[in-house]
Amino acid sequence: MSQAEYCPSAGARKNVYAETQGKKGFQTMPTVSVLTPVYNTNHEHLRQCIESILNQTYTDFEFIILNDSPENTELEKLILSYKDKRIRYVKNDKNIGISRSRNKLIELARGKYIAIFDHDDISHKTRLEKQVKFLDENPYVGVVGAWAHWFGAQDFIRKNPEYDTDIKIRLTDVCAIMHTTAIIRKSVLIENDVRYEEQYTPAEDYRLWGQLMQYTDFHNIQEVLVEYRCDKNNASHRMKTRQTIVHESIKIQICNKYPMYRLAFERQLRRIRVRLFGKIPLIKIKNKWALLFDCIPLVKIKD
Repeated sequence: MSQAEYCPSAGARKNVYAETQGKKGFQTMPTVSVLTPVYNTNHEHLRQCIESILNQTYTDFEFIILNDSPENTELEKLILSYKDKRIRYVKNDKNIGISRSRNKLIELARGKYIAIFDHDDISHKTRLEKQVKFLDENPYVGVVGAWAHWFGAQDFIRKNPEYDTDIKIRLTDVCAIMHTTAIIRKSVLIENDVRYEEQYTPAEDYRLWGQLMQYTDFHNIQEVLVEYRCDKNNASHRMKTRQTIVHESIKIQICNKYPMYRLAFERQLRRIRVRLFGKIPLIKIKNKWALLFDCIPLVKIKD
């Protein structure tokens, strides 16, 4: 399949989507499209990934797996060994990279909700059920994420803010929606012509959230719904230097576009308190001064 075949013009994308929604048979389309690009994935990790989706309590989904390592025939055999009809297997003619693969998956998706899921992670069995229920009940929200348990090289729970304003404030500093936990309302991407941008790989998700800030609300379910595998083979580890540079570039763009969110973030930092024995306020940051016991000025903090 050529690039032209899966990347039509913005107008054409909107027309195709509108026509599809209007067809009588649209109700038979899956509600959710789970999108997973794979690239020379560890076989055992991929099995765990696939089976965690197939075992979801919510069953109205299609599971599109896109192989961006077409020469890897063993990987293809593994995927094709699953006979579940909800799996749609697609193979690129050649390696095209993660961002272009993600965009191709978006164009292939038939569901009204797009569930992002990376090839070596594990979804809790109620993940889709809980996130779909939330989106159904909150039509103003276009992106819903969740907490994730990092395991492997690190072991901790990655928590992000719950509500839209808090998430957007945090986006001026970090990627406050964990990508592999996210479900996106497809209409938000289609109607606003927002896609992943290759030049921001491997922080293409942070860029996507920055682009969507003006169009929709965000939400994070305050519960662990995904097990995130953290190891040296992750793209974020292999491309750590580039990711840092790209992340800072996106962060500057967001801060410049949304100065009020950045100001709110900086004010939150200034309200940090250090408490002695968890009870007595020891140091408080106030009006650029570090105050001992909330009254004795210690040092003035420079901007």
